[in-house]
Amino acid sequence: MISRAGLPLEDLEFVQFHPTGIFPAGCLMTEGCRGEGGILKNSEGEPFMARYAPTAKDLASRDVVSRAMTMEVREGRGVGPNKDHIYLHLDHLPPDTLHERLPGISETAKIFAGVDVTKEPIPVLPTVHYNMGGAPTNWKTQVLTMKGKKYDGKNDHTEASMKSMTEEIVPGLMAAGEASCASVHGANRLGANSLLDLVVFGRQAADTAAELVKPNSPPKPIPKDAGEYAISRMDAILNRQKGIPTAKIRTQLQTAMQKYAPVYRNGDDLRKGVAIVADVVKLYDQVTVEDKSLIWNTDLIEAMELENLLSQGYQQIVAAENREESRGAQAREDFPDRCDTKWPKHTLTWQSEKATEKMSVPLTYREVITQPLDDEMHHVPPAKRVY
Repeated sequence: MISRAGLPLEDLEFVQFHPTGIFPAGCLMTEGCRGEGGILKNSEGEPFMARYAPTAKDLASRDVVSRAMTMEVREGRGVGPNKDHIYLHLDHLPPDTLHERLPGISETAKIFAGVDVTKEPIPVLPTVHYNMGGAPTNWKTQVLTMKGKKYDGKNDHTEASMKSMTEEIVPGLMAAGEASCASVHGANRLGANSLLDLVVFGRQAADTAAELVKPNSPPKPIPKDAGEYAISRMDAILNRQKGIPTAKIRTQLQTAMQKYAPVYRNGDDLRKGVAIVADVVKLYDQVTVEDKSLIWNTDLIEAMELENLLSQGYQQIVAAENREESRGAQAREDFPDRCDTKWPKHTLTWQSEKATEKMSVPLTYREVITQPLDDEMHHVPPAKRVY
């Protein structure tokens, strides 16, 4: 919504993959499975995580486990008829432990994978789980935008261009949780960091609202035509007689993103993916629905949600292609190392046109806040993460 309103989104290239999504349904098997002793094994029956993280093994962080699983599949050690996934073993754990510590896991595996976890392994594959990026915010959860000179293109990394744009608070707009990017997660969110989203910034959003909105203050005036554009977009979908079904466009987007912007990325694939996704986005002005009613129309809802998927997917793959380094969840095979001279900065992506099917994705950047805002905590410099 804010992207279509002309505000930037930050760091969309950083996408966290959860290691254990049920294959092929995608429903998550909690990391508690491995926390309670679950073991990932390849087609040779090898508990392979010991090769990738000798100390942490199956308890390594999500991105490390996801990449290890991806490497096993790519090197021909995947399981199943097509050798395209991995097995998660819980069958060596006592059934009482599974029932007590992992309630619901047995049922989920039975429904979505058809396996009895006390006797059979669960087929799993890394699944997109969390976006580190979102609406840029300050620590008070106020959404920020950038004003001033725009960059001379994505390869403009000059300090002058960085300094030419200044942050501005968007009045009355706040964001917290996965929709926001206060960037406490950096390029790689850890599991327990969801508490930051929920407890810290959820409460701060309430405190900020209480600070800004005085009791009994009158409502702010809104334009007389507010909402008319959105209604016209909805009407166009409902009244379109011939076109392309939502599911067909969505499948094209999903296929392109999975193929060209997966766990491991490279420049050639990303460039192809940017071009393909750009073409898919243009199809949105042909989306059509079978259900033309206004009562509980899930067909219409999915068509409207598709616009959000197209905009964010396009911005995500453009940002991923642009960041020529590996940092956190962004793993580039052609740029395997982190570059702390050129890339310690936020990517800002913009939707160039309000109508998503006409959009391109201009890029700008934003400085990273590297120092604490008070003296309670000392500065922690970036360091290489090793296992």
